Amino acid sequence: MGDSSETSEKQLHRVPRHVGIIMDGNGRWAQQRGLARSAGHKAGTENLRRVIEASIEFGLPALTLYAFSTENWKRPRGEVDALLSLMAAALRDELGDLHRNGVRIRHLGRKEGIPGLLLAGIRHAEELTRDNTQLALNVAFNYGGRADIVDAVRALMRQGLAADAIDEQAITDALSTAGLPPLDLVIRTAGEMRLSNFLIWEAAYAEYYSTPVYFPDFDRAELLQALLAYQNRERRYGGLSS
Repeated sequence: MGDSSETSEKQLHRVPRHVGIIMDGNGRWAQQRGLARSAGHKAGTENLRRVIEASIEFGLPALTLYAFSTENWKRPRGEVDALLSLMAAALRDELGDLHRNGVRIRHLGRKEGIPGLLLAGIRHAEELTRDNTQLALNVAFNYGGRADIVDAVRALMRQGLAADAIDEQAITDALSTAGLPPLDLVIRTAGEMRLSNFLIWEAAYAEYYSTPVYFPDFDRAELLQALLAYQNRERRYGGLSS
């Protein structure tokens, strides 16, 4: 098994500049084991360490994780509270190691509505790691792709830009992802085949990879398979193959 993994890794010669992961299937992972959904979210949160470590090892410049959408507030109050607590605990427990490993943390999404203590933790993590360059780790929390576009256009209008001056580049530069490398690959776990309002502007020409594996089981080997699939794609951006 080890030899096979090493052989596969040697085949990896082109990595995406920016990978987005829709972390799906935590609840179903728990239900299969007769556990509460909150146990699945905890397992998914604990798996983040493996995914981040593997991303550094494979040399990814940027990784964006879809942690909590603007629509997730509609879930049962107990589940929302559990997700918020897990986010706060992950920041508290992992921040030191992330900082030592050169990870820069960045929040994507609206800060309005995030509880005060969690928001303070997010801001502290962003400030502490702002000069790190090993991996740009973006946590999409209270994030929605449509909301981000709306916020970008509103920001441009507040700057006084004329309608004719608002083009694709202006919007790109006003999004919460401004300054990040172009999104090359979107991975979704648990077999789903939709974006669910995740980086919908940035994903216009991204490659997609769907795996039936639930996120708590999406480990280093699974990430490697996604990256190997990506490097075999022919990216034409609307043109014809040569």
